[in-house]
Amino acid sequence: MNKAILGKKLGMTQIFSDDGTVIPVTVLEAGPCFVSQVKTDEKDGYSAVQFAFSDTKEKLVTKPVEGHLKAAGLGAKKYFKEFRLSDVSSYTSGKEVKCDIFKTGDIVDVSGLTRGRGFTGTIQRWNTRRLKMSHGTGPVHRTVGSTGANSTPSRVLKNKKMPGQYGHEKVTIQNLEVVRVDAEKNIMLIRGSVPGPKGGLVAVRQAVKSAK
Repeated sequence: MNKAILGKKLGMTQIFSDDGTVIPVTVLEAGPCFVSQVKTDEKDGYSAVQFAFSDTKEKLVTKPVEGHLKAAGLGAKKYFKEFRLSDVSSYTSGKEVKCDIFKTGDIVDVSGLTRGRGFTGTIQRWNTRRLKMSHGTGPVHRTVGSTGANSTPSRVLKNKKMPGQYGHEKVTIQNLEVVRVDAEKNIMLIRGSVPGPKGGLVAVRQAVKSAK
């Protein structure tokens, strides 16, 4: 992997191809990102590039982060993410990275934090069936039901699908196609859906397991 960028999910829409085919796309505000640190094998033990994205107020930046940004010649930034790139020789501190590093037809992996849904039951969280509506099953019908045998093993087995926190977790969708890139407006159109709510931070990487 040698190409990556941070962005913000703006929402979904649809466009039409030359032959009239409807293409559902997700609109991303991809970049501009700035290189805040370059890590090398000699100094850090591995090769990576740290990107800073999205301006913010100076009063919201801590002193250590402020010094880190000043060393790279950058102002206050909100998001930081490190990418393990195969070749970091072309990156220097303070360099601007725009979405034109990708082009139409590229295959990418997109990662984001899914929308949090709070504490949910097994029907919403795991897509289980509800209980019967008659024959004495009530008064509740959306409970988890039986969680295991009584005498053997006399406990609930690990990994049993139970109610709990749902959402707000990192999800990566692989092998998505870049449909259109507008470097002037910092806009990328990705075929299909990507994780996260509107306004959520996403990371776009060159696909690592592309089938094409």
